[in-house]
Amino acid sequence: MAKKKYRDAVAIGKGTNTIFHIILVSIAIMCIFPLLYVLAISVSTREAIQRHGYQLIPSEFTLESYKVLLGGGTSIVRTFVNSLVITVVGTITGLAIITTYAYAMSRNDFAYRKFFNTYAFIPMLFSGGMVANYIVMIRFLGLRDNPLALILPLLFNTFYLVVMRTFFQTSVPFSLIEAAMIDGASEFQIFFKIVLPISLPGIATIGLFLTLAYWNDWFNAMMYLETNSEWTTLQYLLIQVQRTIENVILKGDQMGSAAKDAMATLPTDGVRMAIVVITTLPIALSYPFFQRYFVQGLTLGAVKE
Repeated sequence: MAKKKYRDAVAIGKGTNTIFHIILVSIAIMCIFPLLYVLAISVSTREAIQRHGYQLIPSEFTLESYKVLLGGGTSIVRTFVNSLVITVVGTITGLAIITTYAYAMSRNDFAYRKFFNTYAFIPMLFSGGMVANYIVMIRFLGLRDNPLALILPLLFNTFYLVVMRTFFQTSVPFSLIEAAMIDGASEFQIFFKIVLPISLPGIATIGLFLTLAYWNDWFNAMMYLETNSEWTTLQYLLIQVQRTIENVILKGDQMGSAAKDAMATLPTDGVRMAIVVITTLPIALSYPFFQRYFVQGLTLGAVKE
């Protein structure tokens, strides 16, 4: 009788796992299909889109949309390098600040823990707003048309601090820290040689969040950089290209016949989708490097045991 119940329980468990697998695979396919459509539209001709609509397999293949975006040549390369430099510098600096701050907040023996916790949570509850941020950045810090204006606004986030602090509290036993203290290790040795090596999941999670924030940011570039600044980011440049195309379309009725014919061949939908591909491809390629730690970092750092 007991064996029969055990076999029934195993069968039910396998059936449940099969159902969950089917659901998860279906969700994965639903997430992948829009990406495939975006890629397909970006390599489809304008005429094919007008005749057949959006197709998963393009009936007429072309790279004209990418030629339009890459027509600037050095501008695209320069802005891509700018975005890459700002993302790398901002992510590394942000990780350094957040991990050290969160580690101090995770230590119950830190005398000013309550004060700095409150200090970190104030911006989360009461924001100064866009005008105040602009005045501080331009008037007080003098960072007009400066790459620091793209790095500083995203450097610290209270949510990232909470995740990292909770990760330290749940994943780094204080007995391990005490043992290191007894052996004569300094605070810096404990942090760099003991805490950080066993905190890679949490660090990778926050690093991915910071990377996404810096790479996708275009608003700060619009706010603090000059029109043709040498520090223009890739995202802001692509948004300017899209706005230019939209303005050309809106003013089409006021143009001559030659201009209208040229505008008719402009792959507007394809250009928009090519913009999406160019901006998301680097992040999509970098995600597998974070994936090993990402889920573990979220689950360990989200709830305190």
